[in-house]
Amino acid sequence: MKFSILAQRFSLAGVLLPALLPICVNAAEPDFIHEIAPILRTNCFKCHNDTKKKAGLSINDEAAFRAGSEDGPIVEPGDAEASMMYQVISTDDEDERMPPKGEGLDEKQVSLIRDWITAGAKWEPGFMFQKPAYEPPLKPRVPVLPTAVAGRENPIDRIIDHYLAEKKLTAPAALDDTAFLRRVHLDLTGLLPDATEVTAFAADESPDKRAKKIDALLANNTAYAEHWLTFWNDLLRNDYTGTGYITGGRKQISGWLYKALVSNMPYDEFVRQLVAPSPESEGFAAGITWRGNVSAAQITPMQYAQSVGQTFLGLNLKCASCHDSFVDRWKLSEAYGLAAIYSETPLEMSRCDKPTGKMAKAAWLFPEIGTVDASLPRPERLKQLAALITHPENGRTSRTITNRLWQRLMGRGIVHPVDAMQSPPWNEDLLDFLGSNLTENKYDLKQTLRLICLSEAYQSQSESFGKPPADGDFVYQGPRAKRLTAEEFTDAIWQLCGIAPSKFDAPVERPVIAGTEELPVFSGQASWIWTDTGSVPAGKIATFRKKFSLTSFPEQAFAVVSADNSFDFLLNGQKILSGDNWGSPQQASITTALKVGENEILIIATNGGAGDNPAAAAMHIAFRRDGKWAEIVTDTTWEAADGSPADSSLWKPAVTIPFAPWDQVSATFPQMLVAGSVPQLMVRASLLNSDLLMRTLGRPNREQIVATRPDNLTTLEAMDLNNGAILDKRLSEGANALLTKNFTSSKELAFYLWRSALSRDPTTQEMEIVLSQLGDKPTPVIVQDLLWSILMMPEFQIIR
Repeated sequence: MKFSILAQRFSLAGVLLPALLPICVNAAEPDFIHEIAPILRTNCFKCHNDTKKKAGLSINDEAAFRAGSEDGPIVEPGDAEASMMYQVISTDDEDERMPPKGEGLDEKQVSLIRDWITAGAKWEPGFMFQKPAYEPPLKPRVPVLPTAVAGRENPIDRIIDHYLAEKKLTAPAALDDTAFLRRVHLDLTGLLPDATEVTAFAADESPDKRAKKIDALLANNTAYAEHWLTFWNDLLRNDYTGTGYITGGRKQISGWLYKALVSNMPYDEFVRQLVAPSPESEGFAAGITWRGNVSAAQITPMQYAQSVGQTFLGLNLKCASCHDSFVDRWKLSEAYGLAAIYSETPLEMSRCDKPTGKMAKAAWLFPEIGTVDASLPRPERLKQLAALITHPENGRTSRTITNRLWQRLMGRGIVHPVDAMQSPPWNEDLLDFLGSNLTENKYDLKQTLRLICLSEAYQSQSESFGKPPADGDFVYQGPRAKRLTAEEFTDAIWQLCGIAPSKFDAPVERPVIAGTEELPVFSGQASWIWTDTGSVPAGKIATFRKKFSLTSFPEQAFAVVSADNSFDFLLNGQKILSGDNWGSPQQASITTALKVGENEILIIATNGGAGDNPAAAAMHIAFRRDGKWAEIVTDTTWEAADGSPADSSLWKPAVTIPFAPWDQVSATFPQMLVAGSVPQLMVRASLLNSDLLMRTLGRPNREQIVATRPDNLTTLEAMDLNNGAILDKRLSEGANALLTKNFTSSKELAFYLWRSALSRDPTTQEMEIVLSQLGDKPTPVIVQDLLWSILMMPEFQIIR
């Protein structure tokens, strides 16, 4: 009986003891928060976090810890001996032991980890060593707009006014007209407004003149395209000469890009044609085939992944092309997955240039909106990828490009830097609104630019501070001032002096003259008029007058005039032209000489022939207001008087004198006006190979994608601007060219330069200094010094 009971007890012990053992162990289970987490934080987390992820391992939170490293899970809950984590902390092999530096964990720490794994490696629910990095939303969002304040209805102003009110900040003051004109000209076309336009815009009292100017600049397709060509050449690493072009390891997309910009190709189509390219646009996708050995991260498929991610999504996949990224969440396998979509052959993954033996599988970065079928041929895979990047549910693409445009116009991105779209924006509503607005406008980038430029936020004074605040402390208080780009600086010199080169390097098809899409048509023909119809004594002077009124300032105005055989042409008392050959009519822009209200034209004509003979004068004027042309021609509505204006107390109607040779000359006036109103296109710096001055001023070599150029002044730049040979030669040529223009005085020259370069008149003090230096007959050297002085002014070099 006793034996039987003992046997039963032993038998029950054999059943119950294994079941009770976990209870016993659990009773001694290490406390995760107080015992395990401190060990992991001190010895493991600095190398295995969401940023560094050495060996692909992060232990920041439970999900990452359970996922393990590149080699799989690091713990087998309940079995410490089989767990990689325990093996590497307990080994005596210094090459294998973790952590690799120092003496490793002490016996107590190793024992605690062993017991914790044996007990199931339980993680405190919700615990993480570091708060998760910001993860921007993928899908688009249309924010609810705040109520408009003080009539500021532009959606951008409504969002920013609300932002400023929350921070108890005041909106910056508005720009004056000429400062706005200079800013919007340079931002949209990269060109300065000319002197006549500055005068006309300042005098125009129309309430909608700023909107009309924005629309006119955006409608100038050639100027727009050749300015934004610089932006896209940098971002798509396209150029006309350089590494790879000679050897055939690189291909331009210049012709395709130029046409896309001139035609304002919708941005979604623009992206699709670069991601899934045609032969004309494939240079971006193909990247650069480097000669010699390259790292695994530089092979063409990886370049493709890096370029597509950076350009269109604002993502940095360069770190993830070598190992799991240290700067954001992207993993090696994700970068290789994107590269495999482009690769023609199976792609083995390499980590830090060491083959892993694992093959990449073609995959899109955001599978929640779709996937790429890895079994399809490359062209079909690329089409699928292009469709996913421009998918309506992919808000990242539209946010990325509108953030870039905001940065170009406003000086700093809503997300900063613009290639770090994993970072939080300073205003989420503004970023989301711009992105959704672009898609609503069928991806028309010009509409986004227009919307920004129409806002009072854009049309306000630049932020002013003594020392730039740290980026982490950024608070929007207005636009940031921007430096002229190398191309804008170069173009400005050519504009001021009229010395642009006649040839360009970019293989593009550009029009010969600006505005060829809408050539004006002038139907009138000037009659030849005189004081009488008989023979005129040699040396007789006749004066002709025409008065007319303007209700608004014209955008352009031109005059063509001739007389048999000489004349002086005055407009509102200002001498405009002179001529002494009736067969060679003279032409001039008269925009700045006109005024709102009554205007007076005077032609003082002299018959210089021998003996009595016929004599007459003819004129044709055209001026454009609100996009429409009007004409004034000499006819019997003009007044005529014998003698000079001082002797002209009695005016009478002019008479017409038909004469075949004269009429043949006046028949050419309309064509001359067309040529004057539609000037020859200036060759732009964006179409030229880079020179030393442009490189010094920040133009990149474009072997890498450049989203923003540096804005700091370098020592080399200061030296080149002070005494560089290229700038010196250009200013010397410019000074000589300026002296060939019909400036009537040094004062007129000064007004021209200030209005053209700075969009304002010189101050009294500036004018006194300039006139004291120029004198009555300025020399080329003095004019060159004056040009240099203007170009070195911060007011010239900075778009405020």
